[in-house]
Amino acid sequence: MRKDIPPHAVTRPICGIMGTIRLVAGTYLIVVTKKKKVGDLLGHAVWKAMDFDVISYKKTVLHLTDNQMQDNKAFLSMINSVLLTDGFYFATDYDLTHTLQRLANTSPEFQEMSLLERADQRFVWNGHLLREFMPQPELHRFAFPVVHGFIIMKSCCINGKIFDWNIISRRSCFRAGVRYYVRGIDSEGHAANFVETEQIVQYSGGKASFVQTRGSIPFYWSQRPNLKYKPKPQISKTIDHLDGFQRHFDSQIIIYGKQVILNLIDQKGSEKQLEQAFDKMVSSLGNGMVKYIAFDFHKECSRMRWHRLQILVDMVTEMQDEYGYFLVDVDGNVLVQQEGMFRSNCMDCLDRTNVIQSLLARRSLQSQLERLGVLHMGQRIEDQSDFEKIYKNAWADNANACAKQYAGTGALKTDFTRTGKRTQWGLVMDGWNSMIRYYKNNFSDGFRQDSIDLFLGNYSIDEADMNTPLHETKDWKFLTLPIIMVVAFSMCIICLLMAGDTWTETLAYVLFWGTASFVTAGVIIFNGREFVDAPKLVQKEKMD
Repeated sequence: MRKDIPPHAVTRPICGIMGTIRLVAGTYLIVVTKKKKVGDLLGHAVWKAMDFDVISYKKTVLHLTDNQMQDNKAFLSMINSVLLTDGFYFATDYDLTHTLQRLANTSPEFQEMSLLERADQRFVWNGHLLREFMPQPELHRFAFPVVHGFIIMKSCCINGKIFDWNIISRRSCFRAGVRYYVRGIDSEGHAANFVETEQIVQYSGGKASFVQTRGSIPFYWSQRPNLKYKPKPQISKTIDHLDGFQRHFDSQIIIYGKQVILNLIDQKGSEKQLEQAFDKMVSSLGNGMVKYIAFDFHKECSRMRWHRLQILVDMVTEMQDEYGYFLVDVDGNVLVQQEGMFRSNCMDCLDRTNVIQSLLARRSLQSQLERLGVLHMGQRIEDQSDFEKIYKNAWADNANACAKQYAGTGALKTDFTRTGKRTQWGLVMDGWNSMIRYYKNNFSDGFRQDSIDLFLGNYSIDEADMNTPLHETKDWKFLTLPIIMVVAFSMCIICLLMAGDTWTETLAYVLFWGTASFVTAGVIIFNGREFVDAPKLVQKEKMD
């Protein structure tokens, strides 16, 4: 034990440092206390962070007022809320933030940099927490870039040949948030729910990679919760969309090359305006590197006609063959580079998007396994029943992870991803998940959005400020109307169960209390935005 550690100090084992954050009571250190090995990537261990500890620099909170103590407690619960969201991964000696192709095209100087210095900042979820560690190179070996998303690593066998197959989904920490409160893009061109998904194969020293992206429709639009099942999306009429739109695709082209947009939203109803605006903006952009394909997923696959997804796969076959994938031989020679990217989106970039991505990834994998010598000519992945089961379940798990992080529940349509067909039980589970999403999106997502903004540094706490936004008072309607509605509805039920002397008397009571509950419910829905759990820590104009 080091001599400079005081004898009264408490020691505990940790797996790594997430960073520090300043709350009302002062600075806190966030550490990983438990990890689980996911697998090995190119000989490097990849870990999933399973448990964390938030340790105060100060031994006491006696210097705080009662209000400050309550605020500090609320902020701590927000930090813990993010840490409890499944899907934080890290490696101590490998850069998880970059794709194989990006790593292969780096300079010797880049290779010499620490993981913190060279990481792709889009995917470093503890970037804000590590700001005090960056100027201190001696601490870099204790603090690692942590990515958020999903990683699965499987050892598989086809034709007696064992190969490693991995999926890595990296969620961007720029414009991060929850389903209804973060849509579209920001002024820098960062899209909401942007996820880079890389499929990696390793066999006998050779390795291959295929990368796809997903992200919210990249202009300024919102879909704020208002107690309705599906709030109507609103396209901003006051902002120049093309500037942010161009920034988004300029950066995508620099990073990934040519872009094929697969827009899977409905071409009728409330989503129609978004599809038309997206199409128009791509035309206005006039960039030959960006192609736009609209595919009305729900219309094409209605009444369980899921085989019709092949129509879209056939539409993009030529482009997918042209863009290729990344391939390296046993000697480390780069044989092929991926020269273009499929950027998929639906409304949430979750359910429909994941289905299409899994189909394109399988098509790429077919070619990769043939080139690597795992599959014989004429063999199809779909006919390899053991591997096909692993493949489908992994992509369904990827869908669930991304959905829980953004929408609060597992993904929809995963029965198709897992089995290759739509099932009645899958429809039932989709209904159940949709109900949970409705509740969370309306009554708990404000807290989740605040938690993410605090964790990522979009909101910073000023210790001198005695009045935090947490103390916003609710309008009288918020407290009064739900109570009136519940009382009226309860009285209506009581009147039905405890009939009066005559049926006319019972009917009068039921009509009175029924009308009262119905009218009150109507007023609540009309003022829906005031009754949902909205974020408190960011300015109103930033949310709208």
